[in-house]
Amino acid sequence: MRIGLDYYRILGLPLVASDEQLRQAYNDRIVQLPRREYSIAATTSRKQLVEEAYVVLSNPKERKEYDRVYLAHAYTQNGASVAVAVENRVTATSLNQNVDVQTPSIEVNDDELVGALLILQELGEYEQVLKLGRPYLVNKSKTDNENFASERPDIVLTVALACLELGREQWQQGNYENAAISLETGEELLLKEGMFPSVRAEIIADLHRLRPYRILELVALPIEQAADRKRGLELLQQVLEERGGIDGLGNDQSGLNIDDFLRFVQQLRHHLTVAEQHELFEFESKRPSAVATYLAVYALIARGFTQRQPALIRQAKQMLLRLGKRQDVHLEQSLCALLLGQTLEATRALELSQEYEALAFIREHSLSSPDLLPGLCLYGERWLQNEVFPHFLDLADQVASLKEYFADSNVQAYLEALPSDAENIESDWRTSKASPTNATSNSASKIYSNSTVTARPNYYRDKVSEIPQSAPVNYNVPSNDYNSRLHEPVPVTARQTNGRTQSQNNQVDTNIVAIPKTKRRRQPSSTKNVANANQRVAPRRRLRNRNAGLLLKVLATVAGVFLFWLLISTAFSWLKNILIPGPALQGEQLSIQINQPPVEIPTPGSQPQYPEGTLTQETAAQVVQSWLSAKSASLGSNHDIDSLNQILTGSALSYWRGIALQMKSSNKHRQYEHAVSNVSVKPDANNKNHMTVQATVVESTTYYENGQTREQDKDTVRVRYEVVRVDKGWRIRDIALVN
Repeated sequence: MRIGLDYYRILGLPLVASDEQLRQAYNDRIVQLPRREYSIAATTSRKQLVEEAYVVLSNPKERKEYDRVYLAHAYTQNGASVAVAVENRVTATSLNQNVDVQTPSIEVNDDELVGALLILQELGEYEQVLKLGRPYLVNKSKTDNENFASERPDIVLTVALACLELGREQWQQGNYENAAISLETGEELLLKEGMFPSVRAEIIADLHRLRPYRILELVALPIEQAADRKRGLELLQQVLEERGGIDGLGNDQSGLNIDDFLRFVQQLRHHLTVAEQHELFEFESKRPSAVATYLAVYALIARGFTQRQPALIRQAKQMLLRLGKRQDVHLEQSLCALLLGQTLEATRALELSQEYEALAFIREHSLSSPDLLPGLCLYGERWLQNEVFPHFLDLADQVASLKEYFADSNVQAYLEALPSDAENIESDWRTSKASPTNATSNSASKIYSNSTVTARPNYYRDKVSEIPQSAPVNYNVPSNDYNSRLHEPVPVTARQTNGRTQSQNNQVDTNIVAIPKTKRRRQPSSTKNVANANQRVAPRRRLRNRNAGLLLKVLATVAGVFLFWLLISTAFSWLKNILIPGPALQGEQLSIQINQPPVEIPTPGSQPQYPEGTLTQETAAQVVQSWLSAKSASLGSNHDIDSLNQILTGSALSYWRGIALQMKSSNKHRQYEHAVSNVSVKPDANNKNHMTVQATVVESTTYYENGQTREQDKDTVRVRYEVVRVDKGWRIRDIALVN
């Protein structure tokens, strides 16, 4: 058989190598040994070829003749025949179709084939090894002579190792499917021959580590290549089965831990359609898996909204009830209720959410409305557009429009057919409120249980028209965490509070603390025990009585000394006034007592007190100015959030405290300059403790983030303040802009 090798390549030398380089290359080749799985015959065959190349090239006369033949072959057109040198081992022409006519070659015997293949493999000619080795195995297996039977294991091993190294090379080049084909070819050969289990295990390990790359490569193909994409999803299903789910603890031998695999799934989602994700994650959620359930919710909402199938959104809402036992998903529940036309339930779910940034955005865009629906509508559209659609291959360019969604006749028909009785809603909310994530009181539970929510698509569509046409430039919809869940160690996701408020955490901590047990004295059960107990207690009583008597004597002595000093000082003062009279005071004297201040001193940090009756224009201006000062302090660099308690109450207090806490956590603050004018007061005829104050406020704002100035803004607005009297002071209950 003719092999595409020459003596220079066997030794790994250039044509102009010196004698010293020749000797060094020969020594290196002799010292290097192939893998231990090779037989002695294979090692000897390789050594013979190396020695033959060295003998020819180390002899100046033979090397000169070899170079002549080598160069003549290299520059001869069409492989024309030239003189044969060195015992016909080297020829310029080749009749073997596996050898390039422009490449010098050598003729090898069957017993030297293994050595030649070993050298080709060492040179990285893996494709050449496969071209020569695989046909040789097929052809010789038909004759099955004794010599071939002895050398067959070495050839099988060489071909399998060539497949392994070729697969790794293609892996590094990013050709993952070709790499898998090469590795699978080697593994199938070893399995068929039943040889070298350690090498086969090495190939299988590489195949397992390669699977995530293959999956990404296959699902990233265009949608038209459905067969290849389906094969990628089948591989993904195999991996999930071995891991026990997305967040399972099984070992798929890919080398990815839970966080790495979650990031892999998050990366994978961008290449899957909404239908593919729906099918995949809904199946995985039944293991059960919290991560898969959350991802299935997103797929159901996206598919239900874009395909106008509210039934899918209702299914997502039911799945959120299960998730609510371990994390705060009230915002998602509110959005699902919104898409189902259950506006009252959407508002109630929103009140339970702890997503302060989202709540601040919704309230800010609902100031001119009696409820939060306009802001919730705008937030829902932006949430779908920015947080849901980008994670689906076929929805990346989709535009979210609630108005078009509710205008669909199929959606309206489904929403009108939804049950509106309070029992279904009560059972849903009882399930979610039973979880440790909710911090609502029993009174809130009663409110929910006594109310009904009806599907009102037409009413909701009217509300959609109230959505503001513009939004703050610096607004970012808060991310869910599945990026936390999925992009930080791992895929998945933002909002992992475990649904506990601060008060609940304190309660849990108290329960965890181990309280040492004290031994109780057993109550005496008989008269004898009572007598013994009295005898033991009697000495203690006498000791206490003696101490009490001694204490009374000490107190009596101190009182006598004080009385004596008082009498002496009084007599001395009387004698002084008689002997040395002072000037008499003229006019009526002030009634001032030592133990009382002449004017009432307010306590530190107390709210300024206002007189009874209605507010005047002057005191109303003071109330507004007090609010603006508290706003500057709470949102300023010192984040004095408690200052809000001195001027706000009710919903206004909870709203602005939420904004202040969010800014403090994100390392942001603002610097304000205010000017108040045109203050007017309108009393409430039915309640003297309720006033409506309107004022024109000029507000100059400088925004800071991480200590750096971000932007500046100045605005003039007319603001309406709902003011109530609390503890002899006036506080602001509600703030709204006046058009």
